[in-house]
Amino acid sequence: MSPQTAKKKTAAKKVSAKKSAKKRGAVATSTNNVKPKLYASLVVQLLSLLKDEHDFVANAANFSALLFNSLPNVNWAGFYFLQGEELVLGPFQGNPACVRIPMGTGVCGVAAQQCETIIVPNVHEFPGHIACDVASNSEIVVPLFDGERLLGVLDLDSTALGRFDDQDAEGLNELVTVFVAHEERLGP
Repeated sequence: MSPQTAKKKTAAKKVSAKKSAKKRGAVATSTNNVKPKLYASLVVQLLSLLKDEHDFVANAANFSALLFNSLPNVNWAGFYFLQGEELVLGPFQGNPACVRIPMGTGVCGVAAQQCETIIVPNVHEFPGHIACDVASNSEIVVPLFDGERLLGVLDLDSTALGRFDDQDAEGLNELVTVFVAHEERLGP
């Protein structure tokens, strides 16, 4: 192959790489709209599941099943509820999990203690991570509040690194708000 032919092929590869990058960028931009639509659809589905049902555990079970079966690349979805100074396993979908988590321990315990949503792109880099499912690589934990009182957390795991982002946090927080508001309306 002549040097001029090699240069042309290299230039063609660079143009092709740029076109590929642009296409990937276009796909990434179009997928930015996918999550908000997915979460909006999940709000409608959750409201339908909650309608006319008054049992908290049944509602939490259906909520976790909805997330587990609707969100891509999720291998665990469920609840831990605050009892005293620890989180206790609630309804979930996925492999068997740790039953009790002390406040401040693992992603769930830290999220509960700090009362804030935590996104962990790589759980293997999170100090004190509790590995209930060794296949999990990323996690998001969203606290549940009844007014100012912490009720527990919603926990989602994925086998994919970096699976969860700010759009997931926003969508899951909205779903949790819908869930808790329904339970508050039921009252004692």
